[in-house]
Amino acid sequence: MDPFDIVKDFECKLAEHFGSRYCVATDSCTHAVELCLRLQQVTATSCPRHTYISIPMTLTKLDLDWHFVDDQWHEYYQLGDTGIYDAATFWSNNYISGSKMCISFQKKKTLSLGRGGAILLDDHTDAVQLRRMSYDFRDRHSGWHGQVESITQMGYHYYMTPETAKIGLEKFPTIDHVTGWKWSDYPDVSKAPLFNE
Repeated sequence: MDPFDIVKDFECKLAEHFGSRYCVATDSCTHAVELCLRLQQVTATSCPRHTYISIPMTLTKLDLDWHFVDDQWHEYYQLGDTGIYDAATFWSNNYISGSKMCISFQKKKTLSLGRGGAILLDDHTDAVQLRRMSYDFRDRHSGWHGQVESITQMGYHYYMTPETAKIGLEKFPTIDHVTGWKWSDYPDVSKAPLFNE
Protein backbone atom coordinates (compact mmCIF):
# COMPACT_ATOMS: atom_id res chain seq x y z
CA MET A 1 0.00 0.00 0.00
CA ASP A 2 1.22 3.49 -0.84
CA PRO A 3 1.80 5.29 2.50
CA PHE A 4 0.26 8.47 1.09
CA ASP A 5 -3.05 6.68 0.49
CA ILE A 6 -3.82 7.36 4.16
CA VAL A 7 -3.25 11.08 3.59
CA LYS A 8 -5.67 10.91 0.67
CA ASP A 9 -8.21 9.13 2.91
CA PHE A 10 -7.82 11.85 5.54
CA GLU A 11 -8.28 14.57 2.90
CA CYS A 12 -11.46 12.89 1.67
CA LYS A 13 -12.77 12.64 5.24
CA LEU A 14 -12.11 16.35 5.81
CA ALA A 15 -13.71 17.41 2.52
CA GLU A 16 -16.80 15.34 3.32
CA HIS A 17 -17.05 16.82 6.82
CA PHE A 18 -16.63 20.46 5.81
CA GLY A 19 -18.57 20.29 2.54
CA SER A 20 -15.79 21.15 0.11
CA ARG A 21 -15.09 19.22 -3.08
CA TYR A 22 -11.37 18.88 -2.34
CA CYS A 23 -8.90 19.08 0.50
CA VAL A 24 -5.10 19.35 0.53
CA ALA A 25 -3.43 18.33 3.80
CA THR A 26 -0.36 20.30 4.91
CA ASP A 27 2.04 20.42 7.83
CA SER A 28 0.43 23.58 9.30
CA CYS A 29 -2.35 26.09 8.77
CA THR A 30 0.19 28.87 8.28
CA HIS A 31 1.87 26.96 5.46
CA ALA A 32 -1.56 26.26 3.97
CA VAL A 33 -2.18 30.03 3.86
CA GLU A 34 1.25 30.62 2.35
CA LEU A 35 0.70 28.07 -0.40
CA CYS A 36 -2.63 29.69 -1.33
CA LEU A 37 -1.05 33.15 -1.45
CA ARG A 38 1.75 31.83 -3.65
CA LEU A 39 -0.64 29.96 -5.96
CA GLN A 40 -2.79 33.04 -6.50
CA GLN A 41 0.27 35.28 -6.78
CA VAL A 42 -1.26 37.70 -4.31
CA THR A 43 0.67 41.00 -4.17
CA ALA A 44 -1.46 43.00 -1.73
CA THR A 45 -3.82 42.12 1.11
CA SER A 46 -4.81 42.89 4.69
CA CYS A 47 -4.65 41.08 8.01
CA PRO A 48 -6.63 41.48 11.26
CA ARG A 49 -4.79 43.01 14.21
CA HIS A 50 -6.01 40.13 16.35
CA THR A 51 -4.70 36.86 14.92
CA TYR A 52 -1.87 34.41 15.35
CA ILE A 53 1.42 36.18 14.71
CA SER A 54 2.63 33.73 12.05
CA ILE A 55 0.11 35.14 9.55
CA PRO A 56 1.48 38.72 9.41
CA MET A 57 4.97 37.21 9.56
CA THR A 58 4.12 35.19 6.44
CA LEU A 59 2.82 38.28 4.64
CA THR A 60 6.08 40.03 5.50
CA LYS A 61 8.17 37.02 4.42
CA LEU A 62 6.43 37.01 1.03
CA ASP A 63 7.14 40.75 0.71
CA LEU A 64 3.47 41.57 0.11
CA ASP A 65 1.98 45.03 0.28
CA TRP A 66 -0.22 44.52 3.33
CA HIS A 67 -1.71 46.34 6.29
CA PHE A 68 -3.53 45.59 9.54
CA VAL A 69 -7.30 46.04 9.81
CA ASP A 70 -9.80 45.95 12.67
CA ASP A 71 -11.88 42.84 12.15
CA GLN A 72 -14.00 41.28 14.89
CA TRP A 73 -14.01 37.86 13.27
CA HIS A 74 -15.39 34.57 14.59
CA GLU A 75 -13.90 31.19 13.58
CA TYR A 76 -12.38 32.58 10.37
CA TYR A 77 -11.46 35.71 8.44
CA GLN A 78 -10.56 36.51 4.84
CA LEU A 79 -7.19 37.97 3.92
CA GLY A 80 -8.29 41.10 2.06
CA ASP A 81 -10.48 40.13 -0.88
CA THR A 82 -8.34 37.16 -1.93
CA GLY A 83 -10.87 34.41 -1.23
CA ILE A 84 -8.24 32.91 1.09
CA TYR A 85 -9.45 32.38 4.65
CA ASP A 86 -7.51 31.75 7.82
CA ALA A 87 -10.05 29.32 9.24
CA ALA A 88 -7.77 27.77 11.86
CA THR A 89 -10.57 27.17 14.35
CA PHE A 90 -13.36 26.43 11.84
CA TRP A 91 -15.19 23.13 12.38
CA SER A 92 -18.56 22.98 10.60
CA ASN A 93 -19.97 21.83 7.27
CA ASN A 94 -20.40 25.42 6.07
CA TYR A 95 -17.48 25.60 3.64
CA ILE A 96 -17.59 28.89 1.71
CA SER A 97 -18.05 27.98 -1.94
CA GLY A 98 -15.29 29.18 -4.26
CA SER A 99 -12.89 29.91 -1.42
CA LYS A 100 -9.72 28.42 -0.03
CA MET A 101 -10.25 27.86 3.71
CA CYS A 102 -7.14 26.95 5.69
CA ILE A 103 -7.73 24.96 8.88
CA SER A 104 -5.47 23.93 11.76
CA PHE A 105 -4.82 20.77 13.75
CA GLN A 106 -2.58 22.46 16.31
CA LYS A 107 -2.79 21.00 19.82
CA LYS A 108 -5.51 23.40 21.04
CA LYS A 109 -7.80 22.96 18.03
CA THR A 110 -10.91 20.79 17.74
CA LEU A 111 -8.98 17.97 16.02
CA SER A 112 -5.72 18.09 17.95
CA LEU A 113 -2.82 16.45 16.12
CA GLY A 114 -0.09 18.59 17.65
CA ARG A 115 0.65 20.07 14.25
CA GLY A 116 -0.93 20.05 10.81
CA GLY A 117 -3.29 21.92 8.55
CA ALA A 118 -5.38 21.62 5.42
CA ILE A 119 -6.81 23.66 2.56
CA LEU A 120 -10.50 23.24 1.74
CA LEU A 121 -11.42 24.18 -1.83
CA ASP A 122 -13.63 23.25 -4.76
CA ASP A 123 -11.32 23.85 -7.75
CA HIS A 124 -9.77 20.64 -9.10
CA THR A 125 -6.88 22.31 -10.92
CA ASP A 126 -5.92 24.33 -7.85
CA ALA A 127 -6.13 21.23 -5.65
CA VAL A 128 -3.72 19.33 -7.91
CA GLN A 129 -1.35 22.30 -8.02
CA LEU A 130 -1.43 22.91 -4.26
CA ARG A 131 -0.83 19.23 -3.56
CA ARG A 132 2.28 19.30 -5.75
CA MET A 133 3.44 22.61 -4.29
CA SER A 134 3.18 21.19 -0.76
CA TYR A 135 5.42 18.26 -1.71
CA ASP A 136 8.41 19.95 -3.39
CA PHE A 137 6.40 20.03 -6.63
CA ARG A 138 6.58 16.25 -6.75
CA ASP A 139 3.90 13.61 -7.13
CA ARG A 140 3.61 12.21 -3.60
CA HIS A 141 2.66 8.77 -4.97
CA SER A 142 5.87 8.25 -6.96
CA GLY A 143 9.48 7.70 -6.00
CA TRP A 144 11.84 10.62 -5.78
CA HIS A 145 14.53 9.57 -8.26
CA GLY A 146 12.31 9.40 -11.33
CA GLN A 147 10.74 12.84 -10.90
CA VAL A 148 13.60 15.31 -11.29
CA GLU A 149 12.83 16.14 -14.92
CA SER A 150 9.15 16.80 -14.14
CA ILE A 151 9.85 19.45 -11.48
CA THR A 152 9.11 22.62 -13.44
CA GLN A 153 8.06 24.95 -10.61
CA MET A 154 9.06 25.89 -7.08
CA GLY A 155 7.76 23.52 -4.46
CA TYR A 156 7.68 23.72 -0.68
CA HIS A 157 8.30 21.06 1.95
CA TYR A 158 4.90 21.63 3.59
CA TYR A 159 3.19 18.24 3.27
CA MET A 160 1.34 16.29 5.94
CA THR A 161 3.02 13.01 6.80
CA PRO A 162 1.12 9.72 6.58
CA GLU A 163 1.76 9.24 10.31
CA THR A 164 -0.07 12.48 11.15
CA ALA A 165 -2.94 11.65 8.79
CA LYS A 166 -3.31 8.23 10.43
CA ILE A 167 -3.71 9.84 13.85
CA GLY A 168 -6.24 12.27 12.35
CA LEU A 169 -8.38 9.44 10.99
CA GLU A 170 -8.20 7.60 14.32
CA LYS A 171 -9.18 10.66 16.37
CA PHE A 172 -11.91 11.94 14.02
CA PRO A 173 -14.72 9.78 15.46
CA THR A 174 -13.79 10.76 19.03
CA ILE A 175 -14.38 14.52 18.65
CA ASP A 176 -16.89 15.55 21.29
CA HIS A 177 -16.62 19.33 21.32
CA VAL A 178 -15.86 22.21 18.97
CA THR A 179 -13.31 24.87 19.85
CA GLY A 180 -14.62 28.02 18.15
CA TRP A 181 -12.23 30.89 18.66
CA LYS A 182 -12.76 34.57 17.86
CA TRP A 183 -10.74 37.76 17.43
CA SER A 184 -10.67 38.59 21.15
CA ASP A 185 -8.91 35.29 21.94
CA TYR A 186 -5.79 36.70 20.28
CA PRO A 187 -3.59 39.66 21.24
CA ASP A 188 -3.20 42.72 19.03
CA VAL A 189 -0.14 41.57 17.08
CA SER A 190 0.19 44.94 15.38
CA LYS A 191 1.89 46.06 18.60
CA ALA A 192 4.85 43.75 18.00
CA PRO A 193 8.01 45.84 17.41
CA LEU A 194 8.69 43.69 14.34
CA PHE A 195 5.81 45.39 12.52
CA ASN A 196 6.66 48.91 13.66
CA GLU A 197 10.21 49.29 12.40
